[in-house]
Amino acid sequence: MKLKNVLIVVKDIEKSRQFYHDLFGLDLILDNDGNMILTEGLVLKDEKIWKELLGKEILPESNSCELYFEEQNIEAFAEKLERLYPSIRYVNKLVVHSWGQKVVRFYDLDGNLIEVGTPV
Repeated sequence: MKLKNVLIVVKDIEKSRQFYHDLFGLDLILDNDGNMILTEGLVLKDEKIWKELLGKEILPESNSCELYFEEQNIEAFAEKLERLYPSIRYVNKLVVHSWGQKVVRFYDLDGNLIEVGTPV
């Protein structure tokens, strides 16, 4: 068994593709009508299609999981985030944990939780 992808639900798939490209350098691998596969195994799924498949409402900012990225130069990343997406919703701006790791947590355009931290 092998984990192949992580799927997140988004309202505007093109805006989300741009967001993940701008901040994380993820590129489009496959665009399959409401289902985009990006590099690193991230899949963007159109919310309308997902709701129809599940027959349930989508709960943004559910805080039940997060996407975790590592970045050596996290200060530069935090500046880029502020510059490109100044209205982004933060859980916490750049902080240093007691074990020395620097992290920033925020929601993407659709309320999916993201953490970016320095390598541990």
